[in-house]
Amino acid sequence: MIIDAHTHFYDPHRPQGVPWPNKEDGAIYRTVLPEHHRAVAEPTGVGGTVVTAASVWLEDNQWLLDLAANDSWIVGVVGYVDSRPGFSAHIERFAADPLYRGIRAGPEFVADDGGAIERAKTMADHDLQVDISVSPQQAESLWVVARQVPDLRWVLNHCGQPKIEGQAPDPDWAEYVRTAATWPQIFCKVSGLVEYSQVQPAPAALEFYLPTLEVLWDAFGEDRLIYGSNWPVCEMSSDHATVQAIVGTYFESKGTLAAQKYWWQNTAAAYKYVQR
Repeated sequence: MIIDAHTHFYDPHRPQGVPWPNKEDGAIYRTVLPEHHRAVAEPTGVGGTVVTAASVWLEDNQWLLDLAANDSWIVGVVGYVDSRPGFSAHIERFAADPLYRGIRAGPEFVADDGGAIERAKTMADHDLQVDISVSPQQAESLWVVARQVPDLRWVLNHCGQPKIEGQAPDPDWAEYVRTAATWPQIFCKVSGLVEYSQVQPAPAALEFYLPTLEVLWDAFGEDRLIYGSNWPVCEMSSDHATVQAIVGTYFESKGTLAAQKYWWQNTAAAYKYVQR
């Protein structure tokens, strides 16, 4: 079984449109719904997805939950709620639906604004997680919050945003990843590889990504690395089958148990998604 822990669904043809993507984004500016992901992913062994919000509009959290209610392909929803006053009330509202499994967030979530600890406690109290995107230079704020709210699960989005050049990765990124891995409640999503490739179109050969993957494996090991395709965004750099084949070749080489953990067990531990 494979669970894809990072997809985006949206419909730019809704009356209200979407805040992203834009018409200038080419092929990904189209209606993208669960059935479209299933069509490309089911043939490669995927059995469901944790969908990640593509919209910063509050009510699009509910739009995703409504999609999930009508399609068991979605096993969990990672929404988006900004960090302004009212955060806790919004989380309580959406968390009432068991398919709501967390939010994606950037450095504003852990910013030293007097509310970071409260936001983190709200998420932990509802047994939710946070997909976090911060740079190595912004990471100290994340460590502060992780230290004070140890019950909150985090997932580093897109491998911690490396620049992938087919050689030894940036030392600052590698140190950031190693430090993140010292926190047992922090997982890492192996997604965005082809998008963060500094060569475009992205290479299809595992060897190009191997230095980056080895840093992630050495840091997080077999228990906290998670599969995500970042579909359909990955299509701007490569196709879905190639994206899955790159990581599949690497993690299958680590043995059956490690591969199972990567494909779905670690995702279940991080998101506590709904078995449908």
